[in-house]
Amino acid sequence: MEKKKPSGRAATHNVSSKYLSQSYENVHLEGIDSFEQDEASSTQFYTETVKKAINKVPSVDLNFDYSVNPYQGCEHGCSYCYARPTHEFWGYSAGKDFEQKIIVKHNIVEKVEEQLLHKSWKVSPIMLSGNTDCYQPAERKYGLTRDILALMLKYKHPVSIITKNSLILRDLDILSALAEQNLIRVNMSICTGDEELRRYMEPRTSSIKNRFKAIQLLSEAGIPTQIMMAPIIAGLNSHEIPQLLERSSKAGAENASYTVLRLNGAVEQVFKDWLQTYFPNKYNKVISQSLQNQGGNFQHNNQAFRMKGKGEMATSIKQLFNWARAKHFPNAQAKPLNTALFRPNPEQLSLDF
Repeated sequence: MEKKKPSGRAATHNVSSKYLSQSYENVHLEGIDSFEQDEASSTQFYTETVKKAINKVPSVDLNFDYSVNPYQGCEHGCSYCYARPTHEFWGYSAGKDFEQKIIVKHNIVEKVEEQLLHKSWKVSPIMLSGNTDCYQPAERKYGLTRDILALMLKYKHPVSIITKNSLILRDLDILSALAEQNLIRVNMSICTGDEELRRYMEPRTSSIKNRFKAIQLLSEAGIPTQIMMAPIIAGLNSHEIPQLLERSSKAGAENASYTVLRLNGAVEQVFKDWLQTYFPNKYNKVISQSLQNQGGNFQHNNQAFRMKGKGEMATSIKQLFNWARAKHFPNAQAKPLNTALFRPNPEQLSLDF
């Protein structure tokens, strides 16, 4: 059977939301009695006025305390994205809506500054974004991430970035200035070196080639950059661990980390539908092994193992990753960002961004 061509969206339809009493969805995959609108190629943007920008992150299994998310929803459309269920809080579906209805927090820069200047603020590294990608396609138009980074430089506040978009290279000027004072760390998310798999699984992200090029250019500019292999999916990309870490090291990455697949909330249905649509021959193996990794229940929220998994499969992944990391990153170390330079009332900068 010929493999279906990628549609440009990972979600095959809008899944129902637990917060809505009514919703629309595909009743038959062949299209009979389908009530879904045909918006496969369109993206809508909505502006939102937020009251708070810097979010406290209470999760013990995440290595950051605060995050800022300029955008809600993500046009990258990764089939496995754990952030999909957050779109339901806004009245949208975690399926296609998450990829097509993007909320732009237009006042977020001023709100970040307001919180930084509040007398109760205690300096601690902030993660951009932690939820949806701060360099997703919307950033090219709205520039909120760049403005936030300029703010971090102004106040000499430490910041980290997670992205899978080479658009980050646009901001090399600000990133370099932050790096000179040990105020920045970049995490480039790459879960596969297979461009065909990338096109199906992460349809609107930067190509693998461009992501490795970004790692190289960031590293050459003196900006600490590491790879995040997230997620590792047993039976789909887990065999790529050694090659991917070797390629990342050669590109200039300083370190590597990983998470395994977790299918929280509506992500379970989105991912299963995607896998059945594009890789039906791998469906049973991937779901079975991934379910083992999560203790037999995708819907748990146990912070002790949701990111790394547990059981024999998780142990095998951990051992292989640690071996490859030790081989290709023998001098890897997590240098803490500088928190001593933060100045709520800086002198006027002569450098205009």
